Amino acid sequence: MNGAARQAINVRSVVFTAAALLIAIVAARADDGAIISRWYSALLIADRTELADLLADDVRIKLDDLGIVQSKQEFIASLDEWKGAVAGAAIRHRIEKSEGGVTTVIACYDFPDNDMLMQETFAVTDNRITASSQAAIAENCEAY
Repeated sequence: MNGAARQAINVRSVVFTAAALLIAIVAARADDGAIISRWYSALLIADRTELADLLADDVRIKLDDLGIVQSKQEFIASLDEWKGAVAGAAIRHRIEKSEGGVTTVIACYDFPDNDMLMQETFAVTDNRITASSQAAIAENCEAY
């Protein structure tokens, strides 16, 4: 085999490897997006079982505006109060970016009497949310 043929094979090998890595990254982001969509669907109806399934056992959920960090058990226990607050509400969300294993989401919580725009981050490992933070960015969803 001559040098030009060997070089062409090497270039094809590099291109194939790069394409395979890109596909794996896109697939991982899509999986994280599916998990985040499941999160908001379950959150809207305070589905304890689904939310517990989505959360890693050692998750930490940080509610910046309230100065609270909750464990999985504390978060699940708070769902009774949340269920009343979210009755009749809608939650819209869009992924803003995903990098370094963290996905940033802009979410509009449209409650019957008011709405609020939030920035939320999710770290996902092995199809479980391992960390989440939430902070208000506007008192209405006009910027959504």
